[in-house]
Order: sequence, then C-alpha cells, then structure tokens
Amino acid sequence: MTSTVLPDKAAGYLRKLCLDIPGRRVGAGGNRAATDFFAGLVSSFGFETECSAFACIDWTQSGADLEAEGVAFHVQVSPYSLGCRVRAPLAVISAAADLEQADLRDRVLLLRGEIAQEQLMPKNFTFYNPDEHRRIVRALEAAQPLAIVAATSRNPSLAGGVYPFPLIEDGDFDIPSVFMTDEEGNRLAEKAGQIVSLESRAQRFPSHGCNVVARKGAGAGQHVVLFAHIDAKEGTPGALDNAGGVTTLLLLAELLAGYAGSLPIEIVALNGEDYYAAPGEVQWVQANAGRFEEILLGINLDGVGYLEGGSAYSLYECPPELDALIRQTFAAHPNLVEGEQWYQSDHSIFVQNGRPALAFTSAEFGPLWAEISHTPRDRPELVDPAKLVALARALHDLLLRLDGQAQGK
Repeated sequence: MTSTVLPDKAAGYLRKLCLDIPGRRVGAGGNRAATDFFAGLVSSFGFETECSAFACIDWTQSGADLEAEGVAFHVQVSPYSLGCRVRAPLAVISAAADLEQADLRDRVLLLRGEIAQEQLMPKNFTFYNPDEHRRIVRALEAAQPLAIVAATSRNPSLAGGVYPFPLIEDGDFDIPSVFMTDEEGNRLAEKAGQIVSLESRAQRFPSHGCNVVARKGAGAGQHVVLFAHIDAKEGTPGALDNAGGVTTLLLLAELLAGYAGSLPIEIVALNGEDYYAAPGEVQWVQANAGRFEEILLGINLDGVGYLEGGSAYSLYECPPELDALIRQTFAAHPNLVEGEQWYQSDHSIFVQNGRPALAFTSAEFGPLWAEISHTPRDRPELVDPAKLVALARALHDLLLRLDGQAQGK
C-alpha cells in the first residue's frame, strides 16, 4: 500500500462523516447514515459486524421568543426541551438553597449566577451524576415553574466551546427551558416580579439509532475492545469530536483485514457520548454485564488528529506487564506522547468496571477545547489525516504484540 493511499482514505472518511452526511446527532437520519457507512466498511475488511439498535428520541426546534414589559431578550431553546407558550411573573434564583424554599408555581423562573455555573447532568444519566445536580433537578421538578430561563457563561470542561451553554440538556426533564448569555440574564433579572412572555417552538418525537460492533479473531477468553463515539452534537461537523476517532478505527480495520490471530478484537462505533442519555454506552454495558473480566484492554479514541502536536495516550489501571508492553510499543512511534489522565469520555466505562484502559486524544487539543468542541468550527480542516494513519499503525502494532503475548511468543 503506497504512502498516500491511507491518508487519502482518511481525508475521504472525514469528508464523508463531517460534510457529506447531514449531522450525526443521535436519532437523526445523518446519524443512521454514519453508522451504516461504518458498518458497511468494516464488514468489507472481513469483520463480523452487528448493529445493535436502541430506541431514543429526536427533537426539532424553530427558535424561541422572550419579552418582558415590551423589552425583547435573545434566548435559545434548550436541546431536547419541550416547547411552551406561557405568560407569567418572573422569579429569579441564584442558589440551590433558595430554589428549595421559593414558591415558583405559575412563574417563569430565571436561573443565574451560582446555580447556573455548570451544565446539569441529565436526571437519568448513569455514568456520572453529582449529588448537587440531582438536588437541583429534584427541586426544580418539585417547584413546578411554568418554564425555565437559564443564564450561563462559559464552562469548557463540561460544555466545550459553546457560549452560552444550555444549563439543561435532558429529554427526560419535562419543564420547558431556554437559555441565554449571562449578560442577557443580568438584564432580565431587572424584570423580576414583572410579567414575561415566553414562546418556545420545540417538539420531541421517537426515533432509533444503533451501535456498530465489529469482531475478528479466532480465540476465546480475553479480548481487546476499541471505542470511538460516532455521534456529534447538533450544529457541529464534529471533526475532532469525533470523526477523527471513527476514521482511525476504519483505518485500523483495513490494516487488520488479513488478521488471523487468536486474540479476539472488537471495534465499536459507540453512539451517544454527546447525547443526554448515552444510549449506546448504556446498551453496550448491559450487553457485556458479567463479562467485563474478559476484557484484556479497553481503548478509546476521542479528539485525535489535531493539526498541531502529536497524539497523546494515557493509561488507566494497567498491570505492570501490560503497561510495559504498551510503552515499549509506542516508543517506536515518535508521534505518540504520554499525556495526562482524563476521564470525560468513553474509556471511563472500562475504568468504572475495573478493567485496564488506554485513551487517546490530541496532545495540543486541550487548550482549544474551550473554543472548538461542540461548535461549527470543528471542521475537517483541523484534522491531519496523516496523524490518524500514524495512530492506526501504532494501534495495529500494539494489537499484534498483544496477540503474540497471548500466544506466548
């Protein structure tokens, strides 16, 4: 295979996933087109492929309007929120303790300041849900305001580069909500007690999606699992987050087309990392309940291929022999550097279930997370296809060495 074939293919896969397919949010037609594309390609490389379907909701919206005493305010509809048309007095809350004491029935509620500093985890999210977030959601549902307006600033660690970020992004939460900048929130707070009118035009409807699970390898027992999430937030091409990871798995699958080792390999296009309910992750965990001890190593790719710098790997709970083998393998790949541990992606599934994990991202992508991820700027031009090829080759080398170790070579 010539030196240009795989980089050209990588560039083509990125264009397909980010530009040719119209959006990869879970439940949308573009998401299903992406999983169909992935499944067809990995099957062509000799993998046994299974598409595990799950039910989900999709959602549409056509904007929102907010007015208080003749003054208009700019708001956006919270993702997966129900729509509404309400006219009621405005209440303003800044602290969770005040929320639990206030009478908010038949009110439009503005959340600002301390209570709106970080995006609330969805009420039924199983992998990570702080007690404080649960407390706020319970208090909101008990208070039963007619609608919620959230004024937010920036929080790149949880919301990426989006400003303002939606405080509530939860299809299981049924109080209609919209969001605005913290500056707009300061203006709106001056209208406390006055009548506000809010119309939010949004609708939920049932849909479906799937994980793509591709397997190869003749042996039984312990195996290696590789993840990359194939979904993306609405409104972003999702090149670094995470078409680059998906593309790397496709390149790796081609490199493994002739693989006949005894170590089973499972390549998974997970579907839901950027969706409020993480349905693909939940489904995969349920399907593997009681079998996590069979996972020799879990590998996750998210945010790989950025133009600047190399690819960064981090290790989690790897026993000494496995740790040494990984480091020895990657020492031969100068584009790989060891980075800091991070847990905000799907490798946390392995860690939470007590299995060794290896995660990849871009070494220089961290500082840009606040400006690029989850925004329209996350385009294929930010990804270097050659770096995806180099990462796929490093993973290929690692898998062959793991197979040799499993056979006692």
